[in-house]
Amino acid sequence: MDHDKIVQKLRAFNNNRDWDQYHNIKDLATAIGIEASELQELFLWKKEDELNVLLEAKRDKIEEEVADIFLFLTMFCYKANIDLENVSLKKMEKNNLKYPVEKIKGKNSKYTEL
Repeated sequence: MDHDKIVQKLRAFNNNRDWDQYHNIKDLATAIGIEASELQELFLWKKEDELNVLLEAKRDKIEEEVADIFLFLTMFCYKANIDLENVSLKKMEKNNLKYPVEKIKGKNSKYTEL
């Protein structure tokens, strides 16, 4: 995936509609949360054995919500001058130290409980 190409297309889309004026980091952060909640809502009250059926039945809607989250996050990172790839890799390194395989494998404990 070419991140810069996505940012360019997203900026052009927003600029063509004069929406950049609404895309400050506070509102983009809020939009990320709202879209994440819309994704969560699709799974609310579903039992474990219903999840695969839901994934197929609501695939289009789930994919739209995932895309909305990604696009708002991409624009947030652009506006906040955050290199999403770099910070994600740094966070994975940090998590690797917090959750060493020999202590966490097969467990879902928080690092403070290891």
